[in-house]
Amino acid sequence: WEQQHQISLNSYPAPLSKMMPTPVILLKEGTDTSQGVPQLVSNINACQVIAEAVRTTLGPRGMDKLIVDDRGKATISNDGATILKLLDVVHPAAKTLVDIAKSQDAEVGDGTTSVTLLAAEFMKQLKPYVEEGLHPQVIIRAYRSATQLAVSKIKGIAVTVKKEDKEEQRSLLEKCAATALSSKLIAMQKDFFAKMVVDAVSLLDDLLQLKMIGIKKVQGGGALEDSHLVAGVAFKKTFSYAGFEMQPKKYQSPKIALLNVELELKAEKDNAEVRVNNVEDYQAIVDAEWNILYDKLDKIYKSGAKVVLSKLPIGDVATQYFADRDLFCAGRVPEEDLKRTMMACGGSIQTSVNALTDDVLGHCALFEEAQVGGERYNFFTGCPKAKTCTIILRGGAEQFLEETERSLHDAIMIVRRAIKNDSVVAGGGAIEMELSKYLRDYSRTIPGKQQLLIGSYAKALEIIPRQLCDNAGFDATNILNKLRAKHAQGGMWFGVDINNEDIADNFEACVWEPAIVKINALTAASEAACLILSVDETIKNPRSSADGAPAGRGRGRPHHH
Repeated sequence: WEQQHQISLNSYPAPLSKMMPTPVILLKEGTDTSQGVPQLVSNINACQVIAEAVRTTLGPRGMDKLIVDDRGKATISNDGATILKLLDVVHPAAKTLVDIAKSQDAEVGDGTTSVTLLAAEFMKQLKPYVEEGLHPQVIIRAYRSATQLAVSKIKGIAVTVKKEDKEEQRSLLEKCAATALSSKLIAMQKDFFAKMVVDAVSLLDDLLQLKMIGIKKVQGGGALEDSHLVAGVAFKKTFSYAGFEMQPKKYQSPKIALLNVELELKAEKDNAEVRVNNVEDYQAIVDAEWNILYDKLDKIYKSGAKVVLSKLPIGDVATQYFADRDLFCAGRVPEEDLKRTMMACGGSIQTSVNALTDDVLGHCALFEEAQVGGERYNFFTGCPKAKTCTIILRGGAEQFLEETERSLHDAIMIVRRAIKNDSVVAGGGAIEMELSKYLRDYSRTIPGKQQLLIGSYAKALEIIPRQLCDNAGFDATNILNKLRAKHAQGGMWFGVDINNEDIADNFEACVWEPAIVKINALTAASEAACLILSVDETIKNPRSSADGAPAGRGRGRPHHH
């Protein structure tokens, strides 16, 4: 009987096995899986947390974040994308929000915080429906149609600015840039910088390549207003060798040689093995080394170039040789700067000195090296092909300058977009309120679940004006009620008036944003919301046991590898 019992334990009799099916082990132990509604809700919650991180940075009264990375480098920023990049997000669902912020940054440059907030707010409005067991696909369909309606509405009411009228276009661009800068650290000087940004972009060619605008930060005192725009190229004086002091620092219309050649005495013994029988032979080798260098220098001098720039080092012998012949040289020029010089002054970058003809040399009206703050800069101005410019930023702290640079980058992107798509809408929550009203009215005309869902989409759009009020410390509910009333009466451009805790016609107040910013933000946000809704299971594979403690302890049976 004993034995009988033993067996029956190991192989259940049939009826028992129906009660306790053996679990099917499909995934490696330690794998997290979560399914169904609870996992959807947890993903939505994760996205809410991400939105909390950037929520307070929205708008002209937004706060900034100070983020210190693992190496102790501090960054102060107001730009949603920058903040989210620096947060090391590990939650898989929350990562999608970080990615839409990045894509908004790359595509239009501004509106990164808005896009994150919208996506999170969409999900927040949907959470009750998901919890009640409404099928995600129904929600997704409703949201897609709502987004299409909203986008076509934006296109319908956006105001187009005539390109023919240069003055008018310019004022439009400046207003767009100023709106983009109003939420940044440099909001006090926004008009000054908006003008500078528009100047910078209008110097570019039709392609409007961002790389052609260089932003150089000069530390060491100087007020922000000392920042200026150079119609040409400027870069920091490179590391130089003895003999540099003798070189002239200013040329009228010089020819410029752009090289990728090392002008330094090279001991050939590094590259080759040399066998010599007596001292004279060795001397011959040394002479040959010198001659190789002098030969290169001579060719450069003969080409008629007055300014020699090289990506690779230019040694002291070469520096002194050039100084004797009144040439200016700079070695180890960063590649970006060299390329921009090439774009500005013409010519092309040469990898050998054997073909320095006139057509590969660049030209500019004036080259000079000048003192800016505590540093010396090389300026190339009056460039014939000038489709490039450099903004020189002055200011105190390093973090402050970096944030200024990021803000200018946003403004430049906005101006580019506004030139390419010349329609604008009013900012300050005006367009969101108008869309919200439009969709709310629309939802009343359709039956069924769609009505509720499109209504919730409309409600979610109100997060932008609401957050603008919250960040400024206003009574959000009160102002939103005023706005709803105003929009219902047809005041379509009414938005939050930050200065007077009231509502105002933001189109007249010149708070303008390119329509493309809003269109992009809406589509990206609803895409992200739909994406997260359409996920119904997360499977997280365990880390391979190489890093971290050996897996399996305290999790039941130990692993046998």
